[in-house]
Amino acid sequence: MLFGLDGVEIGLIIVFFCLFGGILSGFPVAFAIGGAGVISFGIIAALDSAGLLIHQAIDTGSQAYRDLVNSGIKPDTVSVFRYPDLPRIAEPVFVQGWETALDRNVSFIVNRMNERVLAGQSIETLLAVLMFVLMGITLERSKIANDLLTTMARVFGPLPGGLAVSIVVVGAFLAASTGIVGATVVTMGLLALPTMLRNNYSPELATGVIAASGTLGQIIPPSIVIVLLGTLAGDLYSAAQETRAVEAGCTDALTYLGEPAVVSVGTLFQAALLPGIMLALLYALYAFGYALLNPEKAPAVEIAGGSGETITRSEGLTWLLGAPVALIVGAVLLGNVGIIGSQNISVSAFSDIGQGASLRTNVSEECKASMIELHGQSAWDQAVAEQEAIDAAGGVTNAERLSEEELAAAQEAKIAAAPPIGTGVGVLVVLLGLSLIMARGIAPSRSPQPLILGAIGLLLMLFVDVLLIAPTTSSGATFLLLALPFALAAYGCAEAAKRCATNDLIRVVFPPLVLIVAVLGSILGGITNPTPAAALGAGGAIMLAAYRKLHDQGRSGKVIIWATFAVIICLLLGVNFDLRVNQDSVAVETWIAFLFAYATYLYALFGLIFACWVLFSSGVLTPVVRETAKVTSMVFTILIGSQLLNLVVISFGGEHYIQQFLRSFDNEFTVFLIVMLVLFILGFVLDFLEIIYIVIPIVGPVIYGGSFDPKWVTIMVAVNLQTSFLTPPFGFALFYLRGVAPKEVTTGHIYRGIIPFVIIQVVGIAILWFFPSIVTIVPDLIPN
Repeated sequence: MLFGLDGVEIGLIIVFFCLFGGILSGFPVAFAIGGAGVISFGIIAALDSAGLLIHQAIDTGSQAYRDLVNSGIKPDTVSVFRYPDLPRIAEPVFVQGWETALDRNVSFIVNRMNERVLAGQSIETLLAVLMFVLMGITLERSKIANDLLTTMARVFGPLPGGLAVSIVVVGAFLAASTGIVGATVVTMGLLALPTMLRNNYSPELATGVIAASGTLGQIIPPSIVIVLLGTLAGDLYSAAQETRAVEAGCTDALTYLGEPAVVSVGTLFQAALLPGIMLALLYALYAFGYALLNPEKAPAVEIAGGSGETITRSEGLTWLLGAPVALIVGAVLLGNVGIIGSQNISVSAFSDIGQGASLRTNVSEECKASMIELHGQSAWDQAVAEQEAIDAAGGVTNAERLSEEELAAAQEAKIAAAPPIGTGVGVLVVLLGLSLIMARGIAPSRSPQPLILGAIGLLLMLFVDVLLIAPTTSSGATFLLLALPFALAAYGCAEAAKRCATNDLIRVVFPPLVLIVAVLGSILGGITNPTPAAALGAGGAIMLAAYRKLHDQGRSGKVIIWATFAVIICLLLGVNFDLRVNQDSVAVETWIAFLFAYATYLYALFGLIFACWVLFSSGVLTPVVRETAKVTSMVFTILIGSQLLNLVVISFGGEHYIQQFLRSFDNEFTVFLIVMLVLFILGFVLDFLEIIYIVIPIVGPVIYGGSFDPKWVTIMVAVNLQTSFLTPPFGFALFYLRGVAPKEVTTGHIYRGIIPFVIIQVVGIAILWFFPSIVTIVPDLIPN
C-alpha cells in the first residue's frame, strides 16, 4: 500500500486536495468543483492503472467470512472497521477498470442532472431559491436596512450595549425578510460600523456582532440553506428509512415506522423558527452582558431625531401592551369556548372511512421483532388489539355515499354546533381593533372620536354576526349585512393608520413585517408550499421597493397602495365566495363576486407591472435581476459540479468506505457527533453549498437512516453550516465585512471579535442537542 494507506483512503485525500486547490486557485467555485472531480478522477485512474492504489477488501470467499454470515450477521454490516481480523484480499480501487467507471459516471451525471436539476421532483422546491433571492436582493436595494438600523438604534441605543443589540434585532429582521448574508453584512457594515466606532464601541464587539447577525439569514426562515438542505434531506431520509426497513425484515418504511418517511421544506421552516430566534437572543444577551461588564467599550448612546408624540409610561403600558394583550387573549379564550370558530357547514357526501390499526400487524416474524424493538411491546399489543377489534367488526369500514336524509341530518348537526361568531369576522375584528388601540397609544392627546367610531363599527360587526348572520346565510347576504358596520370601522382605522404613520418605528417596521407574515405565515400555517410563498414574497418586495422609490422621488405611491388592497380584496373574495363559474348552476352573487375578484386581480397585476416599470426606469430592477440570475446560476452550477464530484467519490468506493466507517459505531449519537465535528471543521475551508452537495449526500444515508427525528438532524446540520460563514480563514461573512470596514479596523479585530460568536454557535448547537423539543415543538403544534 502506498504510504501505508488504503487505496480508497488515498483516493479521498486526492479528491480533497484537488477540491481545496481548485477553490484556492481563484477560479469560480461553481466550475472549480466540477474541475476538481475531473482532475481527481484522472489522477486516481492513473495511479490505479500503475498498480499504486490497492484496496484491502474483505475476502468474501474465506471460511471466516462464511462462518460470520452463517452466524446471523448480515453481509451489509460486515466491514473492515467492525471486523478488522477477517482475511483481506488486495484489489484495485476500480475493480472493473477505470474505463468502466468513467462510462458509468458519464451516464449517471446525465441522469442526476435530469433528476435533481432539470425535471426531478425537487425542481419545484428549488425554484423557491430563485424567488427568495429575488425577494432578498430587491429589499436590500430598497434601503430597508437603512431605516431599520436608524430606528432600532433610537429604540435600543439608550441601553448598555444598545447599538449592538439593535444590530442583532435588525439582523434577525433582515434574515426573515431577505435571507441574503452578503447583502446584510455589507449593509450593516457600511451603515452601523462607523457609528459604533464613533461612539467608542470596541472594534471586536462591533465587527463580531455585525458578522454574526448577518448570518442569521441562514437559519431563520425563509432560509435558502434550509430550502437546499431540505430538498436533499427529504430524498435521503426516505431512501435511508426504506433501506432500514428492508434490513429490519419489513417490506417498506411505512410498515416499519407506522408513518410515512417524509420531511418537507415547509416542515423544516417550522422547525427552524425557534432555533433561529434562540440564536438571536443568545447574540443579544452576549452583547448586553459584555456592555455591563465593559461599559466603556459598549456605552449607552442617545440617538437624536425621530418623530411622533411623547407618551407617558402609564399610557404606553396601557395602550401599547395591556390592551393589545387583553384583546388577543380574549379572542383566543372565546375561540377555546366555542364562541368564535369556523361556520363552515359543508358536509361530505360520503361517510368517513374506518380507522385502521396504529401499526400494521400482518408482517413476518422478523419484521414483528424489529417493530417491537422500535415501538415497544405495549404499542405492538395495542395495534394487535385494534386490528382484532376491526376484524371482529367485519374489517375496515369503507366510505359509502350518504342518503339525502343522512346528508340533511349531518348538515343540521353542523349548523347546531356552529359558533355564533365566524373565524373570519373574529380575525378581522382583532386586527382592526389592534390598529385602533395602537393609534390611541401613539397619539393619546389627539381626539379619540374617530377611534371610538371605529370601535363602535367593530362591535356592530360582532352584533350583526351573532344576531343576523346564520351559518346558512349566503356570502352575498353576509357581505351586505356587514358592509355598513365595516365602513364605520374602516373610517376609524383609516384615521388610526394616519396616526400610526407618524411613529417612526411602526412606519419603518410595518411594511416589511406584513411581507414577512404573509410569506412565513402561508408556509408555517400549511396554506401553501415554499415556492408560491416565495413568489408572493418576491412580488411584495418589488411593490415595496417601488413604493419606497416613488416616495424618495416625491411622487405618489397610491397605485402601489391600491394594488396592495386589490390583492387583499381578491384573497377575501376567494375565501368567502365559491368563484367556480363553470358549473351548471351559478348564482348571481357568484358572478358578481367573480367579476369583482377578476377586476381586482387585473388591477393587482397592473400594480405589479407598474412597480417593475418604476424600478426599471430608476435603474434598480436591472441590477436586481442581473444579481438574482448570477446567484441562482451559481447555486445550480454548484449543484451540477457537486454531482460530478460525488460520482467520482462513489466510483472508487469512497462513499461506501466512509459509510462503513460511520456504521462501525454502535451508538447513533457517537456517529452523529463525529459527523457534526467533521462538518464544523470543513466549515473552516468550505462554503455551505459545497458541504450540502458534496458531504451531505455521503453521510446522509447514515445520519438519516437511524431513529433520530429528521427535522432535528436537518436543523442541527443547518445551524452547524451557519457557523461556516464565521470561521476563518474562509468565512464569507468575514470577507464581506473586511471589504467595507474602515481602515482602523484590522483583520485581527474581526477575527478576535468573531470568536465569542462562534462559541455561542457551539453553545446553541449543544442546547439543541440536549433539548431537541426546541426544534420539534412548532411542527408538532402546527398541523400539516
